[in-house]
Amino acid sequence: MAEYRLRARLCYRKLGVKFIKESIIKAPPERVFAFHELPDALERLLPPWEKAKVIQKADISHVGSRAIIETSILGIFNIWWVAEHTAYDPPRSFEDVQIKGPFRSWRHRHIVEPHREGSVLRDEITYEMPIPIFGPLAAPVSVTPRLEKLFEYRHHVTRAWCEL
Repeated sequence: MAEYRLRARLCYRKLGVKFIKESIIKAPPERVFAFHELPDALERLLPPWEKAKVIQKADISHVGSRAIIETSILGIFNIWWVAEHTAYDPPRSFEDVQIKGPFRSWRHRHIVEPHREGSVLRDEITYEMPIPIFGPLAAPVSVTPRLEKLFEYRHHVTRAWCEL
């Protein structure tokens, strides 16, 4: 764990909650970005403990393309999460926003920056809870731990592919 820096931050903003996860990956930005362009990248990034299934894949290189994931809320309700790609700037960043899903709003920026050891992979997520007034109270208990675990897994999978 000491060989690369890991960082997760959570910030409460007036218009939502911001979650940031950063990792150093010992590979050039082009390779890290290329991982996300793989046709099966989304399936690779879904952890086995999440009850989620990719219904429709999106091509991140096409702004406007949509991914649809069937997931469950509290292990009880199945919903479709629809994310639309809104920005594509290889090998630096791409972005998706929730069109339909469990949050009032969700914006996910995937950023890859050069680093002396390779690259920094940073995921920045800004979201609003379905009932915004409860966001600052509910997010640390219900959403943040899940995001931390999810993005720890995602960065591990990305690192494993990129550092081969």
